[in-house]
Amino acid sequence: MQFGVFTVGDVTPDPTTNRTPTEHERIKAMVTIARKAEEVGLDVFATGEHHNPPFVPSSPTTMLGYVAARTERLILSTSTTLITTDDPVKIAEDFAMLQHLADGRVDLMLGRGNQAQVYPWFGQDIRQGLPLAIENYHLLHRLWHEEVVDWQGEFRTPLQGFTATPRPLDDLPPFVWHGSIRSPEIAEQAAYYGNGFFHNHIFWPPEHTKQMVELYRQRFEHYGHGSADQAIVGLGGQVFMRRNSQDAVAEFRPYFDDAPVYGGGPSLEEFTSRTPLTVGSPQQVIDRTLSFREYVGDYQRQLFLIDHAGLPLKTVLEQLDMLGEEVIPVLRKEFDALKPSHVPEAPTHESRLRARSGETAH
Repeated sequence: MQFGVFTVGDVTPDPTTNRTPTEHERIKAMVTIARKAEEVGLDVFATGEHHNPPFVPSSPTTMLGYVAARTERLILSTSTTLITTDDPVKIAEDFAMLQHLADGRVDLMLGRGNQAQVYPWFGQDIRQGLPLAIENYHLLHRLWHEEVVDWQGEFRTPLQGFTATPRPLDDLPPFVWHGSIRSPEIAEQAAYYGNGFFHNHIFWPPEHTKQMVELYRQRFEHYGHGSADQAIVGLGGQVFMRRNSQDAVAEFRPYFDDAPVYGGGPSLEEFTSRTPLTVGSPQQVIDRTLSFREYVGDYQRQLFLIDHAGLPLKTVLEQLDMLGEEVIPVLRKEFDALKPSHVPEAPTHESRLRARSGETAH
């Protein structure tokens, strides 16, 4: 089981001080969070991709390359890479380069994004979002698995005898997660290729998450990649912790009430009762996270959002200390004890190389 954090890179005023960090401060804070994640024993740091204010991570591979040079063990990922508005050729080359620089500590999550205005900025039509996601990944898959590609599709100029450079490290492309909150077509796509499926799991009730993951598992088995319980599943989540649950609620409330994604909606109490958002003690976070297995089955990756809504960096680093010292060790032990032996671990470059060698030997 892999544990980590993901960031959306929002530049949001702190509602308790009315201070807004500069873009420079926010970018540097994201790097600090990544390095702290490795220090406290987490496995993964993932950054979103956005091209509009108030977000700053417009170039994820630039940031992850910088983080790669300052870490040794951390898996570097995205949450999300925009498969609809990014050119698949550029994705293929950028992530292969990052893969070499990071010695294989790289994977990526593909998604459509949720900002409609981004599509025309990159010459695309949001009404074609799903066909774009399907066609662009098909091309990306070929670019990584075939050295010379001839291509003609609906949404980009044709390719003739094209080779993406550099080639993936060890001729093994980065592992791909397909991220979706509500699109069955994306769960189907992940299953078809035998890739991972990541459900953000922040804004929707457990019943919805269960339905999406079950669909992916069933289709994964249908396409012959293994049994349904061997499908590769990742979940998002959001937590805020203090030693005392009442203190956690009191401290987080102004951030929840003023956050662009929450403010004006259900109360904090209503939202935490209906969704996986957990605000409380470390033990409450442990109990809530362990309960995810009850409706998605054994899964491979759990990422937490801990740094948005204007939370100051000092507070975020305190959250990481609690995750690393009190929460993750217990979750690792409990999840490992529950997982059947035939259910795979989260894929890494090394484990996939070993699997390929074993297949070749037979």
